[in-house]
Amino acid sequence: MSKETLLPLLAAYVLNHGLGEASLRPLAKAAGTSDRMLIYHFDNKETLIADLLAYIAEIYAQSLDAAMGDERAQTRQQVVARILAKSADEQMKPFLTLWWEIVAGSARGVPGYREAAEAVMAQLLGWLEGQMPAGDPDPAGGARYLLTLIEGAQMLGVVGHARTAREGLLASDLNPA
Repeated sequence: MSKETLLPLLAAYVLNHGLGEASLRPLAKAAGTSDRMLIYHFDNKETLIADLLAYIAEIYAQSLDAAMGDERAQTRQQVVARILAKSADEQMKPFLTLWWEIVAGSARGVPGYREAAEAVMAQLLGWLEGQMPAGDPDPAGGARYLLTLIEGAQMLGVVGHARTAREGLLASDLNPA
């Protein structure tokens, strides 16, 4: 086994069980190997988790790429609409659940979670900047603005206030519908 063959197995486990269950023995069992082999391939648990979260973030980014379609969005509204539509897809639920676990761990000060959250946000922000419409007057600022709206809308949806998010986006002229 190699890192490349282990990561998909480890990702499936974490997406189904969360990071709280991500100790070496359960991860090794899910990957069909031993905890010693995981350490051999990743050096330590911290590196394993960092590499695993980076891998999961890449899968998430690929799903978002597919949702963006073949044609570049013409407006910021289209960017938001496409991302929120994909976020509502049942296949994305494990990613969003894991993301909110990371956010909660970061808020609680759980070691490594803030760094993981910062890395995921930096990657997502860079990706989002590349999705801004051609000719956008401020792609970096626009990406930050849209990321704030998207994260807020997703959080409101998770707590049962998807309607509040839709109405808020309507009020901001960024209606995803």
